[in-house]
Amino acid sequence: MIICRRITKKNPWNSLQRTFRSCASGPAATRAPSRHQQTPVLGFPSSPSSRFQSFFDASFDLRMDSNYISARCVSSQVSVDPPPGAILEVPLAQTGEGIAECELLKWFVQEGDQVEEFERICEVQSDKATIEITSRYKGTIFQTLYVPGDIVKVGDTLLKITVEETQNMKSNSDALGDTMSLSSEMPASDMQNLMLNKESAGGVLSTPHVRGLANQYGVNINDICGTGKDGRVLKEDVLKYASEKGLYKESSDASSEQLAFLKEKKASHPMVVDGSCYEDKTVQLRGFQRSMVKSMTMAAKVPHFHYLEEIDCDALVELKATFQNENTDPAVKHTYLPFLIKSLSVALCKYPLLNSSFIEESNELILKGSHNVGVAMATSYGLAVPNIKKVQSLSILEITKELSRLQQLALSNKLSSEDISGGTITLSNIGSIGGKFGSPLLNLPEVAIIAIGRIQKLPRFADDGNIYPASITNVAIGADHRVVDGATVARFCNEWKLLIEKPELLLLHMR
Repeated sequence: MIICRRITKKNPWNSLQRTFRSCASGPAATRAPSRHQQTPVLGFPSSPSSRFQSFFDASFDLRMDSNYISARCVSSQVSVDPPPGAILEVPLAQTGEGIAECELLKWFVQEGDQVEEFERICEVQSDKATIEITSRYKGTIFQTLYVPGDIVKVGDTLLKITVEETQNMKSNSDALGDTMSLSSEMPASDMQNLMLNKESAGGVLSTPHVRGLANQYGVNINDICGTGKDGRVLKEDVLKYASEKGLYKESSDASSEQLAFLKEKKASHPMVVDGSCYEDKTVQLRGFQRSMVKSMTMAAKVPHFHYLEEIDCDALVELKATFQNENTDPAVKHTYLPFLIKSLSVALCKYPLLNSSFIEESNELILKGSHNVGVAMATSYGLAVPNIKKVQSLSILEITKELSRLQQLALSNKLSSEDISGGTITLSNIGSIGGKFGSPLLNLPEVAIIAIGRIQKLPRFADDGNIYPASITNVAIGADHRVVDGATVARFCNEWKLLIEKPELLLLHMR
């Protein structure tokens, strides 16, 4: 097999064929591409608000004449217009650094649906973020190879799409001129292999899950009359057909036909007590929960130490009430957390060691220039830790709005990789749920993490011996003892505590 990757920007299909001819006739002289022959980049117009990303690689075989020269083009960096009607295998491309697999959350299309360029195809979730994948081509969805809940490895084929002819393809076809016709010189048998049709794929339209269900009951899916779009065989069609054949009883199918989102596996010996059945079940961890397993396993190997302190929040409570009373924007809800984040950033300016990352492989410490403060958020999808970028350059109001934006995205499982990556220190506000103390584990490669307990009224002694009520919260700072010592954390905490107990001092640090 001859692997060819010589693709030019203008008339790429024509250039590809010329390359095939040169490969067939003999070695070609290697020539460095000029700056006018740079390969086009596969992707979309970039903008700060764009959340769609293209992860589709062109993958197709071309077979020419009796000598059987086959070329396979697989690249996410270049794009070549495939012949109209070709069926392309669309793999899951790299969604982020270090990501080896993703969970398929849902399909936006079904087999047989027409899609346009840049139209949403599916939604996947990696350990870091949820990503919507869009179509690179205009065409028809030929086959989807996974169902929601499946784990798809990077590089595995996600779906197959039948490409339609576009205006760009027409212009490229006209530019070929006297060059050979792909369809005329391709053997009929090979053309059939490339231009897969409905009959060669099994005779009917259906998903892999439905085909697997048919195999489970030992029925031929081609014998089933589909009630879906374009005659597509649905799960209900298979169950109905199997029921008519006496192969399926509806009362006994409670668990075997559930979609495997959680992939429950019932215990073989359920316990029956007082007429009730108590069964064990195995739950497959996905998304952020999978990420937490890996990150906390690594963090547990790092030598931690924890520093505890209590802070008087009377002034902070009064300040928050003032903010809320003077608030004229109903979309803004003032809380304690934005002020804690801003005061934390000011303290970090004096103690930058706490805003660093330790690289164990090279034994290096990177002092981060930006204060990207991560905030732990408990969601129904698991624990997410998005971060607010460059806190030192933001006002308290700007932090409040950004925090609200991240919270809304986290609750709807729409956080992007940009929202989650790049954190330099983490806050875990356990007090919003409950609890006085916590001993948090590091969010590597960060060297510090802070847990904040709830604010509660407690009796305290004044300097004259009188007892007075005070709004007290407890903070626990976890630090990487390989690079941070207790004295540094104590001094840092004293600086942060002073800014919280006397928020007017924060004005001295404003620009």
